[in-house]
Amino acid sequence: MTELSFDCTGVRADPYAAAPTLLFRLRITAAEAARVHALALRCQLRIEPARRDYRDDEAAALSDLFGARSRWGTTLHPLQFAQVSLVLPGFTGETEVDLPVPCTYDLDVAAGRYFHALREGEVPLLLLFSGTVFAGAGGFRVHPVPWHKEASVRMPVAVWQEMTEAHFPGCGWLRLPRETLDALLAYRSRHALPSWQATVESLLAAADGTEPPAPRARLFPGAAVRPLSERTAP
Repeated sequence: MTELSFDCTGVRADPYAAAPTLLFRLRITAAEAARVHALALRCQLRIEPARRDYRDDEAAALSDLFGARSRWGTTLHPLQFAQVSLVLPGFTGETEVDLPVPCTYDLDVAAGRYFHALREGEVPLLLLFSGTVFAGAGGFRVHPVPWHKEASVRMPVAVWQEMTEAHFPGCGWLRLPRETLDALLAYRSRHALPSWQATVESLLAAADGTEPPAPRARLFPGAAVRPLSERTAP
């Protein structure tokens, strides 16, 4: 049986991915410089929130997940982040590879809510490995990756922020049922509001009993402002 060890040497955002994606750099070492013909790897990633400190504003934002800070001794349990698979080509002794992990910015997902609440520092992550190894000097043998194989990494919060900013610059999104969207659209039409942002601000102002802010000329970063009387090119 070929003994493998795993280390995670870093995390970065994938600048060329079509959707938010993190790249975890893995170093995989085979004992005694053994020959590995192929490796079908599975990896489960978990957030270990008890392994870092939190600012007061971060703690307030995490109250929906873990409750008040006074209860964190019993509520600060690991969170499931992702589960991915990767097939590695053959190598001898040691290899390094990027493990792509697709991410979601959905705030209804516990991991997304957790990342969104953090302002600075690092995120303690645990990578749990399993899978199948095809190895052997003559021919090959097939055996599983033992379940106790794991690696820890502390991902800078700035990496997550860089990734989300690249795909959702200056904004985010909410997933709503169709009935709620229809009701919002009807409210927007009745009040002749120019954007979804103005619609939500109007509702918030109504809930607080204040006047809604004036509609902003720029609805998106970098959008050009034109006089209403100006004609656009056909």
